[in-house]
Amino acid sequence: MTQQAAIIPTAADVARIAAQADPALRNVMITQGYQDLARAVRACSGGGANWCAFATWASRQAGRTIRREDLKHSLMARVEAAPELRPLVDGVISAARGTVAATTATGVLSAVARAVEYEGVIDRAADAVAVGNRKVFAEIGASFASFLEASATSEPGAMQAFLDNLAPGEPPEGQGMLREAFAAYVAGAAAAEAERAQLFHYANLLIAYHEQVRLQPEIAAAMNASLDTDAVRDRVVATLLPSLWRRVRYRIAGLFGRRPPLDVALERLLEGVQRALRHVLTANAMTLELPDGSTVRLGRDLATPHSPLLAQVTHPSLADLIRRLDPAPDSLAGSGAGDWGILEQRLHFVAELFRCHYDAETLYSDPFAPTQLAALRAGRLPDPPL
Repeated sequence: MTQQAAIIPTAADVARIAAQADPALRNVMITQGYQDLARAVRACSGGGANWCAFATWASRQAGRTIRREDLKHSLMARVEAAPELRPLVDGVISAARGTVAATTATGVLSAVARAVEYEGVIDRAADAVAVGNRKVFAEIGASFASFLEASATSEPGAMQAFLDNLAPGEPPEGQGMLREAFAAYVAGAAAAEAERAQLFHYANLLIAYHEQVRLQPEIAAAMNASLDTDAVRDRVVATLLPSLWRRVRYRIAGLFGRRPPLDVALERLLEGVQRALRHVLTANAMTLELPDGSTVRLGRDLATPHSPLLAQVTHPSLADLIRRLDPAPDSLAGSGAGDWGILEQRLHFVAELFRCHYDAETLYSDPFAPTQLAALRAGRLPDPPL
């Protein structure tokens, strides 16, 4: 694929993008910003894939959740196809008899879908991903822009001043890992290819570690976006009982005996819908489409072998870090993350992903078509598909 003309983002560019109010437009700008940074770092430092090259495609994937693409459709398709939910839907229909003139499985599921959408469950998941997308770019994107500026200047001590400006300490507040990562990029730029790969991989993993710790609250929020069962149930009841008089009679009847059967049946159904929603959000978050056309399922073990340059880990600091992140560093077995909400599982998967795709040239492909990029440079959201 022919690459677009190189642009080197500045820290001011990063701040401007992070300040964009429209989450969908901001995500597309962040995705392209990462690719611009990735190419600029490669031009000045060489090497295989730097962290921004991987971040480009992770941000592009995040955009699908941010734009809510197919989330509602995917949720309801899974609900409709889930055999374990069929008896729960039938239970709602049975409980509604004598209260609702007539209802069907489709009617019940449509009412649930509208209530879920109205109560903002999908919106909360998308908003959490958007917050995380901006949060990481605002910090790490700005750091890369400042790194490039320090690399380009002939002013003595510029790089050291950049490194010293990174806050000491561990994430989420400290930037000690970022400082060590950029120092490794500097050392790698002056090293032979084999040593450079070790140093760059070390830098990439340090930044990933910092990023994933910082993202933990947003990832947990996105994965655990839950139904307010009472609110959704009441809205479904209002849909099934459109007459105010029917609803009043229904509630009054419940005051003089056990809970209304329809309430009980709906709550059982909504528990199943919550499980289906988590599955859809997990599947969306745990899928990464790479620019070579392959799809990586984050819950499955990776199949692509380690890059030849990283097949043997020789750098002591890298070896120590990999031992912290990967319980079986010489094998891809167990690399899949069973629960993307668990930090240790994410870091294990990322460590293997970066090691397998370090020399993948396609990571520097254009994330958007020329016409889409032209719209983006003009400040407009490009036409889909994105």
